[in-house]
Amino acid sequence: MNSDKSAVQPDIWTRPFMLIVLVNFLMFTSMYVLLPTLPVYAKSIGGSETVAGLIVGLFTFAAVLVRPFSGSLLDSKGRKAVMIAGIAIFIVSAVSFTWAYLVWMLLALRIVHGLGWGVTTTASGTVASDIIPAARRGEGMGYYGMSSTIAMSIGPALGLAIINNYSFKLLFLVSALFAVAGLLIGLFINYDGISGKMGEGSTEVAGGTKTKGVLFEKSSVPPSLVMFFASLSYGGIVTFMKPYADFRGIENIGPFFTVYALVLLFSRPVMGRMADKYGAGRLLVPGILFIATALLILMNASSMTGFLLAAILYSIGFGAVHPILSALVISFVVPERRGAANATFASAMDMGIGLGAVILGAISERAGYSLMYGSSTVFALLALVVYFAILRPRLAEQKLKGENR
Repeated sequence: MNSDKSAVQPDIWTRPFMLIVLVNFLMFTSMYVLLPTLPVYAKSIGGSETVAGLIVGLFTFAAVLVRPFSGSLLDSKGRKAVMIAGIAIFIVSAVSFTWAYLVWMLLALRIVHGLGWGVTTTASGTVASDIIPAARRGEGMGYYGMSSTIAMSIGPALGLAIINNYSFKLLFLVSALFAVAGLLIGLFINYDGISGKMGEGSTEVAGGTKTKGVLFEKSSVPPSLVMFFASLSYGGIVTFMKPYADFRGIENIGPFFTVYALVLLFSRPVMGRMADKYGAGRLLVPGILFIATALLILMNASSMTGFLLAAILYSIGFGAVHPILSALVISFVVPERRGAANATFASAMDMGIGLGAVILGAISERAGYSLMYGSSTVFALLALVVYFAILRPRLAEQKLKGENR
């Protein structure tokens, strides 16, 4: 009986999984200390609201640009070397921000920063999807996502505290040190993957043939499109929350990010388990509606209570949408195409965040922050349309195939 039960519930918390979760936490913390603070730095050296939007937009667009190529390398050359190279690029660019005294220099370095981020997160997500047992993939990706959520509860508040009490130079150093720690831990990740020692760079699949890398995974498009539209509003959350709070007379908006992260910390694995048990469709639609409701509340928020309520609802919604869609992406592909699948999905999310930051930055300059957040609800509604028009039929098709086996 115990062996049967073990087969039904395989272990998630293996040593390689714990290490990749820790790497993910450190890298996201490194990124999050800069996310709300680099736009402030840009404005301090003469940048406008549009430039502040570009700080996020160029970062994510660079990540989008490099993800297909990194996904191809992951499938053809192995996971570990690609991940370490990405972290190294990320570290160099983070340190170099110290000497970015002109706006154009800051924007150029932010592009390099985004390239390193795109390679790193595509690789780490692929490693996690290799390690997590298929029967617990939704739950496992939820736990993996928790590491970035915990980073979100620490990073933005830490970054804001550093620039308020110390200096931007210390901020860039702290960001680089988190990434250095991630690199050192990443060196110890080795595991028997789907094609041998993926951590060692093996590219052989069953039968001894080598995996041919691809830049784009077509089967990942339906869930990736939903993620793209769901992520557009997030660009406005991470880029303009501080200036919006200042406009509303709220001096310290740090609790918004902390509450958001704490709720997300619990909602991710819970939603992942529920999706494994009841099916993705039953949770995706409510999750998207929670995001839309949060944006409407944020549009009219005039006190910390309103901001925190929006943070709770948005985190519940995003906590359902992201782990479910990331698990679906993996379920649609054969194991040796996971690198390309993760790259396609992450590119869609990055493009949504980056394009959202640029679009919403332009709206805020012309119509103000309040209307900017209100208009973001359109993005959530478009995510619903894509789900019903494209993803839901794909899920029905997959279910039918499973029943006919």
